[in-house]
Amino acid sequence: MHSRSKRHADLMKEKIRAMQLFFDLKESGLLDPKTLDVMREARCGVPDVENFSFYPGQPKWKNNTITYRIARYTPDLSREEVENSLRLALKIWSDATALKFVQVNHGMADITFSFNSKDHGDFFPFDGPGGVLAHAFEPGEGIGGDVHFDNDETWTVGSGRQGFNLFTVAAHELGHSLGLSHSRDPTALMYPKYKFINSATYKLPRDDTLGIQALYGKKIIQQKTFVIPNKCDPDFSLDAVTVLGKQIIFFKNSYMWMRTNWKTYWNKLREGPQTVFLPSIASPVDAAYDIPAKRVVYVFTGPKYWVVQKLQSKSYYGSIYEFGFPETVKQIDAAVHVSEHGKTYFFTGDYYFSYDEKRSVMDPGFPRKVNKDWPSIVGKVDAAFELDGRVHLFCRSKAFIFSHQKRRLLHIMNTNAWFGC
Repeated sequence: MHSRSKRHADLMKEKIRAMQLFFDLKESGLLDPKTLDVMREARCGVPDVENFSFYPGQPKWKNNTITYRIARYTPDLSREEVENSLRLALKIWSDATALKFVQVNHGMADITFSFNSKDHGDFFPFDGPGGVLAHAFEPGEGIGGDVHFDNDETWTVGSGRQGFNLFTVAAHELGHSLGLSHSRDPTALMYPKYKFINSATYKLPRDDTLGIQALYGKKIIQQKTFVIPNKCDPDFSLDAVTVLGKQIIFFKNSYMWMRTNWKTYWNKLREGPQTVFLPSIASPVDAAYDIPAKRVVYVFTGPKYWVVQKLQSKSYYGSIYEFGFPETVKQIDAAVHVSEHGKTYFFTGDYYFSYDEKRSVMDPGFPRKVNKDWPSIVGKVDAAFELDGRVHLFCRSKAFIFSHQKRRLLHIMNTNAWFGC
């Protein structure tokens, strides 16, 4: 009996030491105050004594389509809130790897979710409010893969101090259900301490992504059939135009044409998908403008702008609100920089703003109505650029060419005349 209790004490010390090592505490093997503090913090109940990446033997699901079922709900939330939180938690993992999750309402499922209190039949009783929030089992038959939440906790869908966010806890526990053990990286989702994460903005950290992809492979993205816009369609319109070095660049539906701005090569036209020339910018371009003196182009997609110094190289981005736009502006329709005035004009709907590039501020008195200052323009400006002292504003299938000094309309041409149509 004595040797048995000694063996038990040694095992206990060993487990405490492993936990202390994991959390970078002094490895005393004793339940000192710092160790007790860690144990009292809200955390996952899966032991911290694995190899912190995969479970021994690397168990995983054999199929990449995994079924799940919700066996028991919590009274804290509506059924819809529970289902939505769990669906978002599953999506975190299926977005990063070649996994698909299918909900079933009856019969057997690979992963069963349930809310339980105290002793609930799996030899790992819960401890009441606080402490262990949930636990999950590695992939396998029967109880394998199942996720249990402690029903004595208060479960929420928000970020309030009262209670624990279900999405946050479920996302972590699902890592265990899929075969990941705890991570020692404090920024990883699989780090065992509870830290609220927002389902609307959260992306799986690199540590977890590498781990899950090692088990199930990378996500296979189906390439959409790319439709090249017909530049000679009589109704052809543009999304944006800018100049970069000696190239005039035209954008439409994530496709680009580049026209060399040397008289000797005037008709030379290069073209291709945007991803080939601007690998950092995945979304269709709304507007673009260049500052020749700086040799940069600013490219706008929704509420973001990108700074491009040369094609086929990495670009960095910021928020359009850095320019001083009001929050009612969600995207820019067109932009043009006039070096002589040091001004950039941004067009949004029927209005335009004037931005002082030297002082990095919006000019007072703006926005103004476009048709007040740019005669003959009706409706939205789709694209704009400046060349040889003339501002070109594109509206649907027409291009309006202005003298920028007098704001006088010089002439109108077809948008696709630029393409030799």
